[in-house]
Amino acid sequence: MSPEFLDWLARGFTQASYWQMAGYFLVVTQLTIMTTTLYLHRSAAHRGVDFHPVLTHFFRFWAWLTTAMVTREWTAVHRKHHAKCETAEDPHSPRFQGINKVLWRGVELYQEARLDKDMLEKYGKGSPDDWIERKLYTAHPSWGPSLMFFINVALFGIPGIAIWALQMAWIPFWAAGVINGLGHWWGYRNFDTADTATNLTPWAFWVGGEELHNNHHAFPSSAKFALRKYEFDIGWTVIRGLQAVGLAKVLRVAPELDVRPNIQVPDADTMRAMMAHRWQVATDYYKLVLKPHLQAEAADLPGRLRRAFRSDGKWLSEEKRERFNAWVAERPNTQRLLDFRQRLLAIYELRSAEAEAKMVALRAWCAEAEASGIRQLEEFSQRLKGYSMVPARA
Repeated sequence: MSPEFLDWLARGFTQASYWQMAGYFLVVTQLTIMTTTLYLHRSAAHRGVDFHPVLTHFFRFWAWLTTAMVTREWTAVHRKHHAKCETAEDPHSPRFQGINKVLWRGVELYQEARLDKDMLEKYGKGSPDDWIERKLYTAHPSWGPSLMFFINVALFGIPGIAIWALQMAWIPFWAAGVINGLGHWWGYRNFDTADTATNLTPWAFWVGGEELHNNHHAFPSSAKFALRKYEFDIGWTVIRGLQAVGLAKVLRVAPELDVRPNIQVPDADTMRAMMAHRWQVATDYYKLVLKPHLQAEAADLPGRLRRAFRSDGKWLSEEKRERFNAWVAERPNTQRLLDFRQRLLAIYELRSAEAEAKMVALRAWCAEAEASGIRQLEEFSQRLKGYSMVPARA
């Protein structure tokens, strides 16, 4: 073999150093992460942001080239995840599939789910359907990663094979595995949502901001995932930069919550804010009413069972749930506080057309809470009446 051919095998046409190869790998994998979080997730699936057509097509091309993911399929699988979260129909719930399977074989769950034609029809609406989508991206998704393989080998020789293999594993592990798996298993929660979604870290920069998964489940259509002053969402930073140069248009962000003082009776502002901040209501009730009560009454209860009050013990094992229910049944005051919470959250189940019924129910709830003789419950009712919705500054 000629020395030139051996040099090409070792370094490819670029003759790049290993540090340069590492830099290339970091750039291309982060581009893939940004394509997933900005385009597939925040734009295509949830309509939180629109991008310039040229940028949108770049994202579509890059998703095809580096992941073989089809916009309609990804969108449908993700929308179904939200619609059926933590049920047997959830495409990738660690509660039903097991954390190890979702973490290490999440891509298999995605591949299985995307074959469901009824799901694609129901949840994939609004996805691209132009000539190139039909004839190339959807018709031949495997061509993209194959082309990426030849590009990497041409650029870097034999090391390009390793770079390609890691590229192909990047989204399956970090997005399909870590976010869909650990993001419903471990971490902290700002909002007591009806699922188990968690924030993995407040500084979300490695997986494009997707680490703030609990925030996203509380406000799915928000283009911005960081909702606390100490949180950082690198995806939102990129969106703001693209918006500054006219390449992005933010459509929705989570509204901020204001609490007005001295509101005597719940009004229309209260109801609008309460409906927009459903999970903040549930979180405030736990922190301001249940948690102080449990600190005084549940010193003998293990920490896991105390924390289970955030969800009425919904995610406990059958054995622990029986113990939880038995403990509550022996304590009428605790049961009373849980009943108040259930009645408050039941207001959300009234149909949107029943606005007047919702207002009547909320006013009756507040009046009864303030006549309960329970100080924490009275104070929570006063706070709830002052809720007002302030649109977050984009």
